[in-house]
Amino acid sequence: MSIRRLPEHLVNRIAAGEVVERPASALKEIVENALDAGARRIAIRLSNGGLDRIEVSDDGCGMTPEEIALAVERHATSKLPDDAIENVSTLGFRGEALPSIASVARLSIDSRPAGRDGWNRTLDNGVLVSEGPAALPPGTRVTVEQLFARVPARRKFLRSAKAEYAACIDCVRRLAMAHPAVAFSLEHDGRRALGVQGGEGREDRVAALTDRALADNHVVVSLEREGIRLSGVASLPTYNRGVGDHQFLFVNGRPVRDRLLVGAVRGAYADMLARDRHPVVALFLDVPPLEVDVNVHPAKTEVRFRDPALIRGMIVSGLRRALDAEGFRSVQQADAAGLAAWKAEPVSPTPISAMPIFAAAEAYVPVSAPPSPGVADRRASFLTPPPQARAEPAAAPAPEGQSFPLGVARGQVARTYIVAEAEDGLVIVDQHAAHERLTLERMRRAMDGQGVAAQALLLPEVVELDEPACDRLEARIEELKAFGLELERFGPSAMLVRATPAMLGQGDVQGLVSDLADDLAAYDSALSLKERIDLVAATMACHGSVRAGRVLSVAEMNALLREMEVTPRSGQCNHGRPTWVKLGHGDIEKLFGRK
Repeated sequence: MSIRRLPEHLVNRIAAGEVVERPASALKEIVENALDAGARRIAIRLSNGGLDRIEVSDDGCGMTPEEIALAVERHATSKLPDDAIENVSTLGFRGEALPSIASVARLSIDSRPAGRDGWNRTLDNGVLVSEGPAALPPGTRVTVEQLFARVPARRKFLRSAKAEYAACIDCVRRLAMAHPAVAFSLEHDGRRALGVQGGEGREDRVAALTDRALADNHVVVSLEREGIRLSGVASLPTYNRGVGDHQFLFVNGRPVRDRLLVGAVRGAYADMLARDRHPVVALFLDVPPLEVDVNVHPAKTEVRFRDPALIRGMIVSGLRRALDAEGFRSVQQADAAGLAAWKAEPVSPTPISAMPIFAAAEAYVPVSAPPSPGVADRRASFLTPPPQARAEPAAAPAPEGQSFPLGVARGQVARTYIVAEAEDGLVIVDQHAAHERLTLERMRRAMDGQGVAAQALLLPEVVELDEPACDRLEARIEELKAFGLELERFGPSAMLVRATPAMLGQGDVQGLVSDLADDLAAYDSALSLKERIDLVAATMACHGSVRAGRVLSVAEMNALLREMEVTPRSGQCNHGRPTWVKLGHGDIEKLFGRK
């Protein structure tokens, strides 16, 4: 077969296959054009998930009839004033989007510059069908209808209308997040699905497009290094999701998908979240144009950094610093389900004066007299069961809660939760989760210094495991020794424990070694050395912590609260669960109908 030059319409269809994969791809290109045109308000209307109709209206600079004609020709663009493509600062620059869309759909462009008349140009699958004057306010309106209707081979590979709509709204959400100064609205089949006002702060815009609760449960990320600036918001570790679909990266205002972000975020939250939980993150990188290549993907959804190690290090450092600066902070929104579980006492139809307790008071008989059976029955039913609480004689006056962020301990519930009174409400602390984090941070500080002190066992303990588990532990003997855990191989299927970390006290040696073996089996090959060290430290901290069910004195409870207040990341345990929650005065008043 001889080589031939492809006709123009076929070239456009091939280009459309690279640029326009689905309705969301076409929508992305059109909205990016609106942003590059300086729009401050963008309105989007979809029909049937974008399969039948996509309409985008903006208030940008508009186009003259001559510019509209050029816009639908291949490789015609206003975004490259010279040949320096490496200095491109706009979202689009190739000049392929509109002609590619026009080759596989019916494309109508209405545009009007300020102070000029409007003009319309309509193409149907690459063929000009009409053009003429149009009435519209200054700006541009682009309409795409029947995408791939005449290309059945492509149309059949599209997904359902619901799936295509989900992709469209995700695309708009990302672009709206990257440009908080611009107002966005999206309607689907006549129903308003998304709407944000222009001029919002970046943090407010991210919260509006992800979850409103993020506004009260995030940290601000800000870091600058070697001319590169990182900013954004990240959720507290205790505010997390089961999937990682709420992690966003923007490079010079461009939404991109990069595996670099996933690895960096996992590294930053490594010891603060369980491996199956994911934080909400929106990070914005401002990079000099010469340090990033945006021309590596037809749809411009990927970029290539000149120094990816620097970018990854900045993301990890920026997130770590922001999280460390928050100290003991944790997610503190009032849980609606938890508040709903508090039941108000039903109002009795019996008058108060007729209730048994008042009758008992009227029939009270002195102790020296023979008790009345009726009164005794009533008193017994009123006083039983006895309260399941504990009180201690105060050795000194109780401190005031106003002096401390986490308040002062007032008691212990179920031998698991510390109840403290703070200036602005009631604080409940999970003693095991809190002490687990404190132990981990102590172990970290020790590792940064001279290592973790070891406590030799009077009688070495033998832990029986299967042979592969023993092999894994034997391969990490030197790493474990730095944590104060001294192991020796004891036959093919056993390990001999000679010393344990001193800070763990008299713990369950069998359980500790067994859990370490399980963790190494699950994650060892997938983790870096630092991540393995963090994993070992977290497992040891869990075993060395105050257990639920242990009775604490008031002094011990207050000591735990004070240490939490000065320990970084003490608002969550090593698995990302909150270590404390607060019931504010307003929430308490609601429970009693006072508010």
